[in-house]
Parts: sequence; structure tokens; C-alpha cells
Amino acid sequence: MDARDPDLKKELDAALQTRKELGAEYESELVDSFMEKVEQRFNDTADRHVRRQLAEQQMATARGSRPYATGASADQAHGLGLGERFAFVGVSLVLAIPLSAIGVVNEGLPGLLITWAGIFGVNAVHAVGAFSWLRRGRRPEESGD
Repeated sequence: MDARDPDLKKELDAALQTRKELGAEYESELVDSFMEKVEQRFNDTADRHVRRQLAEQQMATARGSRPYATGASADQAHGLGLGERFAFVGVSLVLAIPLSAIGVVNEGLPGLLITWAGIFGVNAVHAVGAFSWLRRGRRPEESGD
């Protein structure tokens, strides 16, 4: 899914136009409806990603090699390769569109800044790998890192 998904943009534009026409009393229903569409897109993308990862792992197993064993870093050896990082950033940017609109509609510029600070924070934590112990299913004190 492209970060500039034209269908989601059309849906957002339609929701914002509908809000203008119907007024603020229908805002929560409009936001809920739009977020359901975004969530469905996200789930579809995540499903495709998981299926692709499983297929890659099955192919690697069939060939007799370990998946992600060729990674240059420990993160890649634990399944956090370039593809997964790119997918995470892509999904966060796609979700940034409706979240930004919600922030601007409700709070204006401060809402937009808070939204983007949150998006930046989530991506920064993911990039640093602060939760690498979650991928391995261990607590941080048990990881031995």
C-alpha cells in the first residue's frame, strides 16, 4: 500500500466534506467509519505481509537455510529486516493521514503537532529497537543483552 493511497485520500476528503455538511454532531460517527476503513486497509496489508514472510520462511526452510540468517545485524537475525522496517514506516505514514486530519479538526495546529510527535516517537522507538525483547518473547532482564 502506498503512503499516498488515493482511495484513502478520497475517503478522507469525503468524510471531511460530510462533516462540513452535517455538522459536528455526526463527527464521531464519521471518524469511526473512516477509522474502520483505515483499520481494514491496515489489516489487509498486515495479512499480506505475514503471508509473504511465512512463504519466505518456508522457502528458506525448504532450501535448508535459516530465514534471516544472512542479516548483518542481530535485529535482522531476529526477523527485523529492511522489509519489515520499511513496512512499519509505510503503515505509520498511511495512518498519519487520518490521524493528522483528526488532530487538526479537533485541536488545530497543536493537535497536528501532538499527532506528529506521537508518530515520530513510535517510529523512533521502533528504529532504535527498544522493544527487541518482545520479538524474542522474553523479559528485558531475562534477555542477557
